[in-house]
This record gives sequence, C-alpha cells and structure tokens, in this order.
Amino acid sequence: MWNGARFLVVTLLGVVAVMSGKAVDAADAAAQSAGSDWRANVLQFAQAHLKHPAWGLSHSMRDYELARTLAKQDHVRLDDDVLYAAAYLHDIAALPPYEKPDVDHADEAVRIVGDLLKGTGFPLAKLEAVRGAIRTHMFDRDPQGPEALYLHDADALDWLGAIGVARIFALVDPKGGDPDNLHALKMLQENLAAVPPRIASPAGQAMRGRRVEELRKFLEELRAESSDYRSL
Repeated sequence: MWNGARFLVVTLLGVVAVMSGKAVDAADAAAQSAGSDWRANVLQFAQAHLKHPAWGLSHSMRDYELARTLAKQDHVRLDDDVLYAAAYLHDIAALPPYEKPDVDHADEAVRIVGDLLKGTGFPLAKLEAVRGAIRTHMFDRDPQGPEALYLHDADALDWLGAIGVARIFALVDPKGGDPDNLHALKMLQENLAAVPPRIASPAGQAMRGRRVEELRKFLEELRAESSDYRSL
C-alpha cells in the first residue's frame, strides 16, 4: 500500500523523486501554505483512475452536485472541502488497483483516502470527516453528520430514475456474460425496493418520488415490451 501511496503522491504533485514519509508531510504542509489547488489535484487523479460506467468519474460529479443541491434546499450548510473530497474518492476502492476481494469498497476507501489526499494540499484536519462520509455513502448504511448525510442521499438517488437505469444497463456484458440483461433487471428491481426507504434528508425524500416513479414506469414498459421480461 505504501508503494501505491507514493505513486499517488508522485502522480498528484508531479514529483519525480520518491519521497520519504517525513518529506511527504513537509510537502503537504508546503502545498497548503502555498495555496495549492488540491481540488485540481483530486480531479486530475479521478479523471485518470475513476473509469467505470456505473461508479466512475461522472457518478462522482453527479453525487457532489446533487449533495450540494439537496443541502441548499434544506438550508443546511456543508463543509464543501469535505464533500468534494468524499464525493470524488468514495468509490475508488471499487476499482482496480485499489479494490480488495472480500473487503467492502467503502471500508477500503476509508483506509486509503488519507494516502490519496496527503500531499495534495487538502486540509488534513478535515480528513476524519471525509472518512466518515465515505464510510456511510451506501444507502444501507447510517450517515452521521451533514456531509455524510447528503452524500449518502445523493448516492442513493443516483441508483434511481433514468440515471439509475442507465448505470445498471451499462454494466451488462455485451458478450452475454455476467451480468446479463436479466441480472440487470433484478438489480433495478432490488434498487426500487431497497433504496427509497433509506433516503433520509427532507430534500432527498422530496426528490425520490419522481425518481422512483421514473424507474417504476421504465420497468412496467420493459415488461410490456419484452413479453413479461421473457425476451430480454
């Protein structure tokens, strides 16, 4: 993991020499004092590493913007540093080379996010809040704190509606492997049943009705046009 962390520091900061832990800390402090644009560093990393049709960069961007929108509608002030870092890095461990077999991707992301942010100029005093938001971003977990709550709800809403359909069917193996169309259908049905009750914020609950109806209507039309799903 330490070798990977050093590689990330090199990638994010453009440093050509391998740095020791002490040097990394010094570089991080220097970057912050110099007003380094850590968001540009994180975005550059995400653009390079978050390549996936369902939980890649576009999903992170939507989660960030939707979380901000929901909080604004609820008149809740978020720490935007915490939200940005958590939104853009919450799914990193769902992708190679960071994913780990038999380890939940949220928990693994919590473990490695400090290494990803170290050296970028991110205010590390806020790191625990980032970890908290990442840890509970999935709909079946219970968020604590405003950034965690609104990231959680934005992430849940992104499994519903037209975008939820697009994400799931983007996973289908074009060669007929797993997941196939029937597997994608089952995932959509499960999302429709399990995700909406877990949305907790007032603004998220207000938005979920439309997205639930979009997904339900799609499934009804799909059933009618595929002979009760038999021709999928």
